[in-house]
Amino acid sequence: MALILENIAQHVTLTQQEQELFLSKIVTHQYKAKTILLNSGEICKHSYFVNSGILRSFNINDNIVEHVLTFACEGWWIGDMYSLLSQKPGNLFIEVLEDAEVVLLSKENQEILYREIPKLERFFRILTENSLVANQERLMDNLSLTAEERFEKFCKKYPTLIQKVAQKQIASYLGVTPEFFSKMKSKMLRK
Repeated sequence: MALILENIAQHVTLTQQEQELFLSKIVTHQYKAKTILLNSGEICKHSYFVNSGILRSFNINDNIVEHVLTFACEGWWIGDMYSLLSQKPGNLFIEVLEDAEVVLLSKENQEILYREIPKLERFFRILTENSLVANQERLMDNLSLTAEERFEKFCKKYPTLIQKVAQKQIASYLGVTPEFFSKMKSKMLRK
């Protein structure tokens, strides 16, 4: 549980008693690769924190094409923010890509923690703001950068994923076809 407490400590300081209360409201699970934690059309009832492994969120459009929205590595949070906050069915899947240990914090327990430990409301506000900024930056990158530039930024943001994640998923995240991505990657490696 040290990793999640370290994650929180980056933004707020909890007392020992507050840490114990927080830990009493979370559940840790081990998941095998390819496990789906959330299906499109379901209501997201948890925030997920990655202790180890890799998760991704994605959706599938009407043409059965996957669009990867985010990856979450060790020390990252992931969820369907629209569904979690609105408690309405979402349009994202959350999948385990590599065997993972994941901490689940239910929406219900999160609300209890907000009342019992107001500092955690501040912590999750900061996470939400950071997520909003990252999503806006990604949208602007997709509108203004070349695929090569987006790949370079991806490599800086997720340096360990290049060898661990399928190329077709990286291509999907970048908004290019797997064929284009393969050619682009080969060309960039030759430089």
